Parts: sequence; structure tokens; C-alpha cells
Amino acid sequence: MSDSSDEEVLVKTAPTQPSKSRVKKKKEQNENVKNGAKNDEESDSGEDVGKEVEEDTKSFAELGVTEILVEACERLGWKEPSKIQRLSLPAALSGRDIIGLAETGSGKTGAFALPILQSLLEHPQKLFSLILTPTRELAFQIAKQFEDLGTRIGLLVAVIVGGVDMTTQAIALAKLPHIIVATPGRLVDHLENTKGFSLRALKFLVMDEADRILNMDFEVDLDKILKVIPRERRTYLFSATMTKKVQKLERASLRDPVRVEVNSRYKTVDTLVQQYIFVPQKYKESYLVYLLNELAGKTTGIDRPKLAIIFVATCLSVDTIARMLRQLGMAAVSLHGQMTQQKRLGALNAFTTGSRNILVCTDVASRGLDIPEVNYVLNYDVPGQAKDYVHRVGRTARAGRSGLAITFVTQYEVAEYQRIEAHIGKKLTDYPCVADDVMHLVERTNEAMKAAREELKEIEERKKRGKRTYDDSDTEEKAGGRFKKRLKNQNQKGGPKIKDKLAKR
Repeated sequence: MSDSSDEEVLVKTAPTQPSKSRVKKKKEQNENVKNGAKNDEESDSGEDVGKEVEEDTKSFAELGVTEILVEACERLGWKEPSKIQRLSLPAALSGRDIIGLAETGSGKTGAFALPILQSLLEHPQKLFSLILTPTRELAFQIAKQFEDLGTRIGLLVAVIVGGVDMTTQAIALAKLPHIIVATPGRLVDHLENTKGFSLRALKFLVMDEADRILNMDFEVDLDKILKVIPRERRTYLFSATMTKKVQKLERASLRDPVRVEVNSRYKTVDTLVQQYIFVPQKYKESYLVYLLNELAGKTTGIDRPKLAIIFVATCLSVDTIARMLRQLGMAAVSLHGQMTQQKRLGALNAFTTGSRNILVCTDVASRGLDIPEVNYVLNYDVPGQAKDYVHRVGRTARAGRSGLAITFVTQYEVAEYQRIEAHIGKKLTDYPCVADDVMHLVERTNEAMKAAREELKEIEERKKRGKRTYDDSDTEEKAGGRFKKRLKNQNQKGGPKIKDKLAKR
């Protein structure tokens, strides 16, 4: 990491101390952190600076946010700044570049949106700021927060992501929005192909979830973007983890930044209950149905549908599991990267409104989705990396609420599960279940899985023949808009057989 990037973590800067012994260095570092400074030589240690800072709670106004934006925060229910906002806003408002390391759900969007909007109020300009994100869902969410904060100041925001007609986006860019929220690949498409579109006057660049942007092989696109935007700009880089790629990006794009670190590595919130359930691979689907029935019967004390997110490994598994659950009368909806943007937004809208209370998805939904009402996260497939686990379970227990995360562990996933426990520094408890009750669901679940696979096979055949296919929205109508009555008489053979719906079409 460059020396310039490792200066002062909290707003104040301190002179560099001469080289000392390892013991003396550690002692001086602790003293410097208390005084708000960090030794340059030790910044590469990656220690969390924000932990040792005295947390005197300040209001947005006391941090320097202008009155009209303070009122906007109040309308959004932001009663007081989050930790990342308390530490970064003073430096950002004073004109410094920021590199922020913070866990998901920490309030990062507000940490960069408020300084940008305040600067825009002081120096009005079109094409003022660019925010780069790794996923479409996160882009739309960030755009919504900007719009909510800027309702009283006539803010114009454009979202530029894949899966949407480029002509429609070109028209939006021609209106010269103040804020552009984009995924790197589609933005490069417009820079290269949309006549008259330029970012030469840009004042702010934000790279949110930078570690994931780089993991998704956007490095070439980022290089192209950095070459066509002004060098004289303000840059904010936010990331959940400090990887070597992020360090390289920091050196290339930030000038004399303030580094703010508020997260522990692989940290989860205290209000989140984390459990596991050991299941035989052969009966994995049956355990899922059993668990959903159990959770559906729990009361939250609030008269609204209980929302559950199920994370699986592949797009095909998403479609299969979602259709299986719908065959059993559960209101499940799919979300993965191979869906069109219209379907992805439709699925998210159905889930957030509660008309579909089960979201089956890949890791495309593990970051950026801010739906505080989510009650449960189920890891149907164990994630390959601990940070992915943290981001998945971070979809629940948000905004001070409680939540439950349950991870399915088969006989083939024990090693991956143990690595996650080691990295998060926590032993998960066993979720109690009644194996006999699960076995009573096996036959009906297998029938539903068979019907789901046949449905997907029929869809593929229709595509090959060039005929109309039945997408998720067609099938969801069959599911109702809520959980149907729970499976009963489980000791019996299981009621009427599930029939192949496509055979009747």
C-alpha cells in the first residue's frame, strides 16, 4: 500500500515517527490511535482503526452536514450517523479522498452520498458524480437512496446497468443527470458508443464494494474509465475487505486519502442468531421444506409475511428450488444473474412488498440488498468463502432488528463449514429438527422436484422450437401470493399427487 494512502485514519494527521523496535512501535501505535493518528509504517498491518476511537455520538448537523440534508436524513429515519458516517463525514466534507473499510449494512451509502450532495449544492453542475457498483441490484438501491436524499433539491439520477436497452439509457444520459450510478461494463459501452457522452467534467468518483468489482474481472473496464475522467477529482473507495487488488486500485486512483476502518474481519452483528443443520445430501430438499414449514409457523409479533432468503450455488438450482417450492404451495420467487433486468426488478419488488415471501437466489443478492424486514437467511449451499457467508447472513438482522441464519451442511461440505466457523471466530449452534417429520415429507418433495425439473425441461424445449416460454411470472401466479396452508397429515401418504402443470397446457 502506498505511503500516501496510509496517512491519518481519522481526520487529523500526525508526523511520521522514526523507526523503533517492534515492541515500542506497538506501544506508540496504541497511543497514536487514541490521539487520532496512525503511524505510516504500520498501516499495512490492516488493524481496525475505528475500534479504539472514542465513540462520542454526534448528530449529522454537528458533523457538518447542511440543514436541508439533515432534514432529508430525518425523513429517511436516519436518527443519528452510523459509525462509518461519524468517522468519514468530517474528512469527506473537508475535501479529502476516502478509503473506507466497513461491513455490509454499515451505512456506507450515506457516508459518500451526503458529501457529494453537499458539494453539489455549493457548486451546481450536471454530470457531477459517478458511482460504480458490481451489481445491478446494488446500483438501483444506491440510486434510490440518492433520490430520497435529493427530493427537495431537484436531483436527477441515472442508472446505467446491463440488461436494459442502451437507447433508453442514452436518452437518460442526454438529459445530463447530476448523479450516474453504473456497473463498469455498461458504462464503458456508453463511453465508447454513445455520441456526445463524456465524463470530462466529473467532480466525484465512488467505487462501492470495490473488492467485489475487482473479483468480477472489471479491471479492464475500470482502467478505461479512469483514463477518461479528470485526474483532479474527489475519489471515495469503499470495500468490505482490503485485498491486494484493492490496494493496487487505491494507489492508482486516490490522492492522499483518509483511511477509515470500522469493521472487524468477517464480523456479524450481535442481533443475528446463527445456526446450522446437518442434513444428508439425499434428503436436502426435504429438510428445506421441513424448515420452511417450521419457520412459517413461528410468530414475529407483527402482522406481515415473514420474509426468507435462500442462497444456492447455481442459477439452475435457483430455478429448480423456486419451482419446487411453488409446486408445494409456497410463494417463492427467483433471482440470479441470467435473468433479464426486468424480471430481476420484478422479483425484488414482489419480495420487498411481501407478495412473494421467499426469495431463492445466488450470491448476486448477497451484497447491496437492504430489506430490513427479512426475518431468515437460509444457506442451502455452503458458500465457498467466509466473506461470502458474512455478506449472505448480513441480509437479515439489519437496522437493529433481530434475525436468524441457518446453514445446511451435508456430509460433503463439513470442511467448508468448519473454515467459515474458524474465520468468523464463532461456533454455530445446531438447529433442532425432528428427523421422522422430515421423512414424512420425502415423497411429496420428490414429486415436486420431479415436476419442477420437467417444467424447466419443457421451457428449454419451447425455447429451441422458438415458441413462447413460461417464465417465472407465469408460474408465480399459480403459487398464490402467500404461503398456502402448511403441509398436514404428514404421517399419511401425502394428499393428492402433484401433477405436472405443463401437461395440461
